[in-house]
Amino acid sequence: MELTDKWNAFVEEKIIVEPTGSGRLDGITFAVKDVFSIAGYRNHAGNPDWYRTHEQATDHANVIKTLLNYGAMLTGTVHTDELMYSLNGENVHYGTPVNPIDETRIPGGSSSGSAVAVSAGLVDFALGTDTGGSVRIPSSYCGIYGFRPTHGVVSIEGVIPLAKSFDTVGWMSKNLNLLNKVGDVLLNGQSKEGSFQKILLGEDAWALLENRDKQALLSTIENMDNAEWKQISDEGLKEWANTFRILQGLEIWEEHGDWIQKENPTFGPGIAERFQWASSLNKLEYNECFLLREKIIRNLSNLLGNDGLLVIPTAPGAAPLLNLHGEKADKYRERAMQLTCIAGLAGLPQVTVPVNVHGLSIGLSFIANQNNDRKLLNWVGKFFKEI
Repeated sequence: MELTDKWNAFVEEKIIVEPTGSGRLDGITFAVKDVFSIAGYRNHAGNPDWYRTHEQATDHANVIKTLLNYGAMLTGTVHTDELMYSLNGENVHYGTPVNPIDETRIPGGSSSGSAVAVSAGLVDFALGTDTGGSVRIPSSYCGIYGFRPTHGVVSIEGVIPLAKSFDTVGWMSKNLNLLNKVGDVLLNGQSKEGSFQKILLGEDAWALLENRDKQALLSTIENMDNAEWKQISDEGLKEWANTFRILQGLEIWEEHGDWIQKENPTFGPGIAERFQWASSLNKLEYNECFLLREKIIRNLSNLLGNDGLLVIPTAPGAAPLLNLHGEKADKYRERAMQLTCIAGLAGLPQVTVPVNVHGLSIGLSFIANQNNDRKLLNWVGKFFKEI
């Protein structure tokens, strides 16, 4: 209990589900963000009113069944931002998980408990969800490896949705080999063979970092052969992030609007305002956003091909300090979304690798084309073993 109380990662640590089979994950423990269905368990989704108005699950989420079948043991549910609609990890109802890298800083969200449980060594790996950055950002802040797969390749059945055309199931670990091993299980059927010959450094993404942080991250890959600087976005990443924000907001209100209007739940600062804003959106007014998304998917697919790799910072800096609100918080979130929206809009796989920058952590990300997930994980595993 001492460790759990110290880090506040767990919602319910007494949820233990033994393996149903044996395989590559024998002896491995994992926790799940409190949005994954577990038979006999009622999810909180970061909000007491959600917990109050929903029933226990009758079955495990598909992804949990797969992991159990390969020998992993489920050991607890962990905290999330309210209905997964934040990148901070701060929760006014259940408290904020403590960032093991620096207790004065936010853990990142919405998969906050997942990242903290892994970073603190409470479990071997953890499942999160990533819609707009919710695995990648907390992984960056908490100094761990994180992976967001190609949209649709890992089942989200039995997972509370946020915005279905963006939602993915991701995972985190302190160990890159284990991150790969989980990928072998959950991405079974994809080939891991092959390499990436075209390495692209996204100019507009790197411009979002302060120079000191930029140089620290770039020094990690200084021996990467034939890396080429390339502008990612014709429209500007700010426009891309705004497009993502609008399309996500439309889907979020479509998904949760009826429940919010019926139950009038209590949301914390920032979350309440975002739901209120989402409720004001009219799909008919944003046709250009849908068209731009299709263009982005085409352009990034053409840019990456089968052997292209895009290298960007995961976040615009180290984790912000706790209790950052108002304009400063909004501006930081905007910059973060300019980085996370790239893979989000195009449904691309992205792995983030922790880099120690002056005692804090900033993630370095590698993005491949759709359905190159195992190849991406395998390549990153080999690259960081060699350097």
